[in-house]
Amino acid sequence: MMDFKFNEVEQQFRDEMRSLLAEQLPADYADRAFLEDVSEDERAALAVKMTKALADRKWLAMAWPEEHGGIGAGHVQQMLYKEEVAYNSMPSGSTMGVDWVGPAIMLFGTDEQKAKYLPNIVGGVDQWCTLYSEPGAGSDLASLQTRAVRDGDEWVINGSKIWTSGGHSSNMGWLAARTDPDAPKHRGISTFVMDMNSPGIEVRPLVNMAGEHSFNEVFFEDVRIPGENLVGVENRGWYQVATALDYERSGVGAYAGGKRNLERLVGVAKEDSALLSNNPTARYELADRWVELQVGYNVAYRIPFLQAQGQIPNHEASVSKLYGSELTQRIARTGLHLLGMQGQVMPGSPHARLGGAIAKTYLSSVSSTVAAGTSEVQRNIIAQRGLGLPRG
Repeated sequence: MMDFKFNEVEQQFRDEMRSLLAEQLPADYADRAFLEDVSEDERAALAVKMTKALADRKWLAMAWPEEHGGIGAGHVQQMLYKEEVAYNSMPSGSTMGVDWVGPAIMLFGTDEQKAKYLPNIVGGVDQWCTLYSEPGAGSDLASLQTRAVRDGDEWVINGSKIWTSGGHSSNMGWLAARTDPDAPKHRGISTFVMDMNSPGIEVRPLVNMAGEHSFNEVFFEDVRIPGENLVGVENRGWYQVATALDYERSGVGAYAGGKRNLERLVGVAKEDSALLSNNPTARYELADRWVELQVGYNVAYRIPFLQAQGQIPNHEASVSKLYGSELTQRIARTGLHLLGMQGQVMPGSPHARLGGAIAKTYLSSVSSTVAAGTSEVQRNIIAQRGLGLPRG
């Protein structure tokens, strides 16, 4: 058993984070965003405003060491930050520079690379996308085939990536490419930084079935980048990627977002008693989801508390990701069961309940068990690294 009590510094930070969000965001922003009553211009303006406010407080990259612009925040404090961000639907740019790129450059980059890239990440100047997954190498990242070939003082990149979040709005990319095609698949991979405006890069949108555009395909045709854009040791990129990912990864955002959505459903049920009288089983579904949500929070909270003790919660993170992904889908289904036919109507219809947001949430939730590592991969990690079972 673990006692999840926040110390005085952590609780003070949570209070300060909540105050900042209350000051910077309109009081009704989270609900308007849920109902899609926020224009892209308003969202973008608020994202810029929030980025500046966080950067001014050195909270944008709070886990980073002070010499690189952070405050050396612990894992629990990072988790509290992500929880409040998700619960309040805070608009922001990509966090990949902070979460993945910056740590990798700090660990493996040269002094020149640190001086060039880290200030613009911690200051919120550059927006980064991660160029990992490929059509034939999604969860099995080590099977990637995008090639990087040395040509004098440059690298020439050819290939393609898929499911690139924010690729259409990022000015910088973090690329994993194969530099030795004859090596075993976990070797022969290298990591690079690249300007997304380089000639030969084409970004094509991938719009999901909910009509949302966050993913992209990215194609590279004879893209030339400077030789010094290689980060770390050539052909050791796989190990560098795996090491740089060992940061706060509780998955608490799924539970915070799920809590907000469940609260909305409970609120609608209280306002319209006919919803439960017409569908009495929905009452039990709401109760089940609330119990599951508390279980999920315990799973998520356990991870940073283990990290604070110097442990590496590998399979524990997979448990949280798996459970959070599937709970997201169950909450969305409960919303449809509660609202009935009106819950299935998309935004724009006068017959839609909650502005049609539940229908879109349901469609969006389908990808949650695929994105950021499929449920099948998570179960394999849990079985092999958590339970010690042999490979199938």
